[in-house]
Amino acid sequence: MNLKSKITDIYKKKIKLLKKHNKLYFESDNPKISDAEYDILKNEIISLEKKNNFLKKLNLNKTIVGSPPSNKFKKIKHLKPMLSLSNAFDKNDMRDFIDKIRNFLNIKDKDIEFSSEPKIDGISATLIYENGVLTKGLSRGDGNVGEDILENLKTINEIPKKIKGNNTPSLFEIRGEIYIGKKDFNNIKVNFANPRNAAGGSLRQKDSRETSKIPLKYFAYGFGAVKPMVFTTQSEFLKKIKNWGFSINPLGKTVKNLDEIEAQHSYIDSIRSSLDYDIDGLVYKVNDLKLQSRLGNTSSSPRWAIAYKFSAEKAITKIKDIVIQVGRTGAITPVARVEPVTVGGVVVSNATLHNEDEINRKDIRVGDIVQIQRAGDVIPQVISVDLSKRNQNSKKYIFPEKCLCGAVTKKEVNKSTKKEDAVRRCSKGYECDFTAREKLKHIVSKDAFDIEGLGKKVIDQFWEIELIRQPSDIFTINYNKIKNLDGWGELSINNLKKAIDNAKTIELDKFIFSIGIRHIGQENAKILSGFFQSINKFRDLFNSNDRKKILANLAELDGIGEIQIESINSFFSINNNVEIVRRLIDQLNVKNFKVRNKKGKFSNKTIMFTGGFEKMSRSEAKTLVENNGGKVLGTISKKLNILVIGNSKPTKKKIENAKKLNIKIILENEWYKILNL
Repeated sequence: MNLKSKITDIYKKKIKLLKKHNKLYFESDNPKISDAEYDILKNEIISLEKKNNFLKKLNLNKTIVGSPPSNKFKKIKHLKPMLSLSNAFDKNDMRDFIDKIRNFLNIKDKDIEFSSEPKIDGISATLIYENGVLTKGLSRGDGNVGEDILENLKTINEIPKKIKGNNTPSLFEIRGEIYIGKKDFNNIKVNFANPRNAAGGSLRQKDSRETSKIPLKYFAYGFGAVKPMVFTTQSEFLKKIKNWGFSINPLGKTVKNLDEIEAQHSYIDSIRSSLDYDIDGLVYKVNDLKLQSRLGNTSSSPRWAIAYKFSAEKAITKIKDIVIQVGRTGAITPVARVEPVTVGGVVVSNATLHNEDEINRKDIRVGDIVQIQRAGDVIPQVISVDLSKRNQNSKKYIFPEKCLCGAVTKKEVNKSTKKEDAVRRCSKGYECDFTAREKLKHIVSKDAFDIEGLGKKVIDQFWEIELIRQPSDIFTINYNKIKNLDGWGELSINNLKKAIDNAKTIELDKFIFSIGIRHIGQENAKILSGFFQSINKFRDLFNSNDRKKILANLAELDGIGEIQIESINSFFSINNNVEIVRRLIDQLNVKNFKVRNKKGKFSNKTIMFTGGFEKMSRSEAKTLVENNGGKVLGTISKKLNILVIGNSKPTKKKIENAKKLNIKIILENEWYKILNL
């Protein structure tokens, strides 16, 4: 075969492959490769044509390269956000979950009733009924906004188009999980990777007639907005909607304590292989809706619900090497490169070793035969070494004392416990290339700027060509330079540009969280945004004299302690950090902080608590203040308006200081009267 024939043969094979992926992507909504890989394939075809004019005469690429996606749906906002669930993996996790609820509600000895049901591995969707009629149907989307898939949802015969029954809410937002049964999937599995993939692709068909060909089913499991509220518990909700014509999971059950939870979890785990649908755990919800309301949500998940996953999948493999990785806070994490092995349906080639102490405790070495596990979606970890299979010539692993950048690493000492941290850290911050790169990955992540299309691999790609080296570079990208990169076509570049432009407007708390100050998580960032109110006030941290005054005031905030204050000071004491944050702010529109309820009972008031309460925890009391327009302080000062004294062991010094400053003092009973409790 001559060279021309070889090139033609390669070209035809690539065209055939592209047609296959076009069908999977545009017709089946079931892509088998990433967008980047798809663009690489297209670019390879275009490159072959440019170098070999004779290929254009074949006219094989006339209609298939650069085809835009045809499935576009109108966006609809959920009436109430669909939050993610936190996970539990064992009995201790569930015990912690229950203890946190008891502490928040200040319930010590009373059992809490939970409603539970299997966690279906399907596609979440929302159904909105107005006066009993199904008017909207949308995908989960980002939890706040979903896609309009009403016509596709209507093809599922089990979903009521009109609610049957009396005393139904005039507005009813119901959540459900769409799935395909295992038996039904066997009849169509040649077209899809797995049942969940099939359900997702079917729901995103532009033509609902195509969706109707897929045997979709659903279970209703929860609700969003309901007006008027017509049930008081989760179990009552499930019972009522079943009578109204909705499908609910028959394995749902109420339980009252940890022993009952464990017994039910073990039972469902033992029968799950016999079920006609895939499940990966059980969801437990506080049954009493009033208690759910009191518990509320964190920034990302409800405090009153958790997904208790089934036991972790395990496998045996061999450690080929141990390498270190540097995190965004400078943390040095050891990672085992292992011989690829399938764990829970996923091929694993890396497993975390946590830290230096963990390696020494388990005496993990290169060449060891180890057992690894993957629980839920967390990174696989090495749990044990088979010493009987260890090579006699193996050598103990010596943890490096220097970062990959060459800087000496240190273990910090906790000021409270006086104990040395288990993790070594590089302290160079943005001056360490490895730390800086990870900080960029954090900044573009979902909980920070949430820039779709600018994931970890893309950050690595742009870093290597020095297109992005600090956060402000994200918003000044030269898109012309991307055009010549493998994996980037016109469509993907336009999508990235749009995502970055949208990210230029950001809430103050998300901005504070995104810049990656150690010990400042999402909840701390919210407290700080309430304190600073605007990005201009936040800028005052850049000046060392202003910073001293600010940090002294931060000490008064409830939820901001000595560790957080010291970390903020350390971060902004580094001139390079200040300049990097300053340049980032110059590219953005950072929104001012908005009080949740300015006209509440504690509007423009500062409150402080001392002593324990009988009817609620300090956390719940704090939440009530913030929900009613107030701010909770952590120390006595002239800025304090009200000191609330609990009946159990109040601090005498705080009371005395409040009296000296003529601060209003109220007792626990008066506090309840204000709240109408």
